[in-house]
Amino acid sequence: MNMISAKDREILRERARIHLEYANSPENAAILRKWEALGQGRRETPTVRLLFSNFPNEVVEPRLKCEGEGARRIEARLLSALVGRELFDDDTPISPTYDIKWNTWVRPFRIDYKLTRSTIARNGFHIDPVIEDLERDKEKLLGGFFGADKEGTQREIDLANDLFGDILPVRMVMGSLTGGITNPLVHLMGMEQYYMAMYDYPDELHEVMDKATSVYEEYYDFLEREGLLLPTCGISPVAQESFAFNSELPETGVTSTNQCWGFLESQETHAVSPETYGEFAYPYQDRLVKRYGLLSYGCCERVDAIWEKYLSKWPNLRKLSVSPFNDEERVGEYLRGTNVVYYSKPRAEFVTNPGPLDEAALREYFKGVCHAASGCLFEMAQREVGTIFGDAQRGRQYVRIAKECIEEYWKP
Repeated sequence: MNMISAKDREILRERARIHLEYANSPENAAILRKWEALGQGRRETPTVRLLFSNFPNEVVEPRLKCEGEGARRIEARLLSALVGRELFDDDTPISPTYDIKWNTWVRPFRIDYKLTRSTIARNGFHIDPVIEDLERDKEKLLGGFFGADKEGTQREIDLANDLFGDILPVRMVMGSLTGGITNPLVHLMGMEQYYMAMYDYPDELHEVMDKATSVYEEYYDFLEREGLLLPTCGISPVAQESFAFNSELPETGVTSTNQCWGFLESQETHAVSPETYGEFAYPYQDRLVKRYGLLSYGCCERVDAIWEKYLSKWPNLRKLSVSPFNDEERVGEYLRGTNVVYYSKPRAEFVTNPGPLDEAALREYFKGVCHAASGCLFEMAQREVGTIFGDAQRGRQYVRIAKECIEEYWKP
């Protein structure tokens, strides 16, 4: 416990007090009502957020005050939980707790990938394939692993309780169950080799997909056996930076993955035909979906192209990512009146282009998004933002415009 200095301890305790004030505020209560309505299938007021996962260097790191490395990590988590509310006035819900997850991990393949990082773009990289011929190198891919660090997690809990547990109690939470295969596979093969393997080595690719799926199935069994599952309700994280509000999953006593949210995507198959996705991705995803209580699906891929023959077949699907690569009107037609959330991820260039926001163009764009999502359960989250040029007011203006457009153009 002595790794945190007295000075840093006081900084963290003050941050915890600020966090609690936000959690207990009337504004947070109103935001929670929006999320609860969404989770209960009521078309009331859509939620709007500006997500900063690609630019924490602009909104978190400059505000750190702690000096010690461990203290700065905790401070960054406390600051991160409030960025949307403190800086952007968006609809990020705040829990009156300090949330910690079990430290668990799963990897569908045992070997490591190699990347060359960009010296210009903060998040840019090039894949250096370690699998160049699937027929020759298939055995390198057959095997994955998973595990948990219960002792390390308990130390994290004890430290947080010692620092500010009397202000902000620790709450154990669990994110959505993961099951990604195509993304780590492309990181090992490169996109060109992956696409060619569908043609050159289909049997080998099916074997790799089958074995990777089995790793996840065994991981889910492990979580059940070790008692590591937790409720995925309310202000619990769902992948793609969303939340688990729903009225279908248990709030206590979770013992099976069938009682939890899961998340899947296959943006790496974005450019293949729906039939090819149906051959090489869907059957393996379908196995994992059967292990989930509820499902959130998609990242940046075109879900409109695979909805009718594939995604619509999953009765537990409750959240669908709608990126700008989709025919948004078409997705709206599919989801209108259903219990599946239209999870909109608008185009990012309106906020990332240099210079003042082009408010007229932005409003016209949001008008189209709102028309597409009318009649749907609607959640808007601006992701894939690389910079707001260090200007929090820019982010606040962007959120305000989005909310005004939803009020004017979206119809329940």
